[in-house]
Amino acid sequence: MAQITRLIGLSLGADLCWPICYEEILARLNLRIPTGSDTVRLETERVTIEPFDLEQPCRYAVVLDRVTHWYHTSREWIKKAILLNDLYVLNNPWAIQSMEKQTTYAAMMRLGMPIPKTWMVPPKEYEPSTDLQPTLDRYARIFDLRKVGEAIGYPLFMKPYDGGAWVGVSRIENGDQLVAAYEASGKRLMHLQKAVDGWDLFVRALGVGPQVRLMRYNPDAPLHARYEVAFDFLTAEEAHLLGETVLTINAFFGWDFNSCEALRSEGTFHPIDFANACPDSQVTSLHFHFPWLVKAVLRWSIFCAVTRRPMRMTLNWKPFLDIAGEDIPYRERLRKYAAVARAHFETDRFEEFCTKHLGHLDEVALEFFGTDQARDAVRLKVQALFPAHEVDSFTDHFWGLIQFWRSTEADRLGRSGTPKTLQETT
Repeated sequence: MAQITRLIGLSLGADLCWPICYEEILARLNLRIPTGSDTVRLETERVTIEPFDLEQPCRYAVVLDRVTHWYHTSREWIKKAILLNDLYVLNNPWAIQSMEKQTTYAAMMRLGMPIPKTWMVPPKEYEPSTDLQPTLDRYARIFDLRKVGEAIGYPLFMKPYDGGAWVGVSRIENGDQLVAAYEASGKRLMHLQKAVDGWDLFVRALGVGPQVRLMRYNPDAPLHARYEVAFDFLTAEEAHLLGETVLTINAFFGWDFNSCEALRSEGTFHPIDFANACPDSQVTSLHFHFPWLVKAVLRWSIFCAVTRRPMRMTLNWKPFLDIAGEDIPYRERLRKYAAVARAHFETDRFEEFCTKHLGHLDEVALEFFGTDQARDAVRLKVQALFPAHEVDSFTDHFWGLIQFWRSTEADRLGRSGTPKTLQETT
């Protein structure tokens, strides 16, 4: 029986806290997983940026990527490693590059999700080019922006069609505000989207493979307090519906790791933002929920590395579109979409793998998140974001929330040693 080492690469940007926790817990797991006639060990390494030969071999079985959406050198290395070396990457770089919010809105409208009414408007300004003026002179039509606003209805949001992190987003109450926001929008291509009136619950979800975490979210709070520590804010059916929504979106676009936002109004959840394939993973925003993220990424990356899960390089939308064409209620269609998604993520095989080989992960993580190494990781991220005079207080704040998680986690493990890998709400 041969002993094989599979290497998991971390392709990182400004990430500080979660990679430290990931690396330390993986080492503490000390895995030796039999597969076929071999035994697989797991190691991790941070991916460096340097010139590369397109034909050079790739040492990694899996790469967790955090820079593809903006750093082109890493993105192009990842593409070549997938095509030439059968690398598995979280996330698919072609899907990240091409699937902006415009595409995701249109696709999920096709599937029947209750997306708010959305228009696109041409940019206010353009980058100069030789063909620009003839194109505009021949084909651009003068439009009445106020009439567009009236067709959508107020209040509405103006936001970049491919944006993120709330950059360039404006809430607009009337025609005068709409004109002013458009005049200030510069060269950005913008969506106008009807606000969800009377919403009473904002949920943000993290999806990692077939695992989903549903969290109550307060967009008006400071960044460090937006993810709330809340329990029992969803009914069982609401949690199931949102979990199936997240799985459907992620499988449709080939994303292993993504976050989705939805607003509840009059009992209906409206997905409003779900093209976030490099989601917030920092302890300074996730705090109480941060250990769940680390564990979920560990489970999924280990599963992919050990089983040599093949990378899906292209997207297959036909099964979803076939279901979309069925004359059945939306909730029944969503269940069928989710079944396709669960098959895509090999959910049954994944859960069996976790039960058989990662049963000690919960206890190892519970112990680790009480150590000095974990506290140092928290402090390191706090130091990178907060002014010096707030470092001690915010380190204590986030550390305290992690210790509260440890208390609730110990209680959960005392009741049942079986993790809920499909979805957890809190």
